[in-house]
Amino acid sequence: MFRRLEAYRLYLGLQFFNALFFSMIFVVTSFYEVTVAHLSGLQLVLVGTTVELTILLFEIPTGVVADAYSRRLSIIIGFFVMGLAFIVEGSFPIFIPILFAQVLWGVGYTFTSGAIQAWLSDEIGEQNANRAFLRGNQFDLAGSLIGTLAAIPLGNISINLPILAGGIMVSMIAVFLSIYMPEHGFNPTRPEDRNTFEHMADIFKKGLNAVRICPTLVAILGVGLFYGLYSEGWDRLWVKYLVDHFMIPSIFGMNDVAFLGFLEACGMILSILATRFIEKRLDANHVPSITRAILWITVLISAAILIFAFSPALALSVIAILIVSMMRNVMSPLYNAWINQRLDSNTRATVISMSGQVDAFGQIASGPIAGVVSLISIQAAIAGASLLLTPAIPLILRASRLHANEDAK
Repeated sequence: MFRRLEAYRLYLGLQFFNALFFSMIFVVTSFYEVTVAHLSGLQLVLVGTTVELTILLFEIPTGVVADAYSRRLSIIIGFFVMGLAFIVEGSFPIFIPILFAQVLWGVGYTFTSGAIQAWLSDEIGEQNANRAFLRGNQFDLAGSLIGTLAAIPLGNISINLPILAGGIMVSMIAVFLSIYMPEHGFNPTRPEDRNTFEHMADIFKKGLNAVRICPTLVAILGVGLFYGLYSEGWDRLWVKYLVDHFMIPSIFGMNDVAFLGFLEACGMILSILATRFIEKRLDANHVPSITRAILWITVLISAAILIFAFSPALALSVIAILIVSMMRNVMSPLYNAWINQRLDSNTRATVISMSGQVDAFGQIASGPIAGVVSLISIQAAIAGASLLLTPAIPLILRASRLHANEDAK
């Protein structure tokens, strides 16, 4: 019992401090890349594409460490490498070192991806872990909000300071875990069952078979693809466009980081409120309700991005940014619930994993295109992100019709 409690408490603490340090970093990262490193629109998008491509390539190889050797070791390596990545980025405001930092960050992330959840399940049991995941989400949100606010005074001293401080503290998490993280329930995977590229190919075949016999899933994954296609252009370019086209107001005499930090905090608070509202009002097992919600969210995101691209006023741009932030955070759990409907237990994890890969492929495919367009006009690249999302609308309607036909049979 004590061992379970120890692991549970460590997990909650890890969720809190991980979110705190990473939100502290990410509040200023885009602003740092624009104003200190002076990256172009193309370079900003290539930075994001590099992360996605690295994760895609290293997800399976690094998973071998967690499956075959030690969850604990994999998590410790991941946090140390991620911390090093941000120290490199914050220390060298030049494109090539920043690009190298993205590779480090992507590799480090893949060492922790899935390993933390697997470690907790090993230590406290699957049912207890599922409850802990829900509780941990609250600690994650609290840490994110505090980290966002903490970045404001640090960024006012020096824009790269939240990145350096966050990177050092993420590396210190690795040191802390190497001393205090228990691992009593881990059983190494047999060599024939380990997560190799051959195994990945087998998983992919099973996923394709599951999708092939369900046209609704094809439409849903298509929606996920267009969400990946639009997101890279928006995520990497909106800060640069905002800074280049508007006079950012000073808050309490501080620099632009304060404005971006408060903007991020407002978006987070609105997202929490919107998510709570959706949870109370929407039945997560009623597919037509989920589909309608996703349809309106998609329309709102696309419209808000287009408004932002052509907004003549800072206030309108801020409203558009908050709408996009809030709707995207609400969309994530709804999409997971949407794709999770009517999946067989033996293919559920596979299909859900495929949805993540589809999103990654979309980002990798669209990133360079958005970057090239940004060389001509960043405004056009952002407007293009809005247009890239619009094909998702007829796919959502198609998924709704297909689901209704399945119910009628």
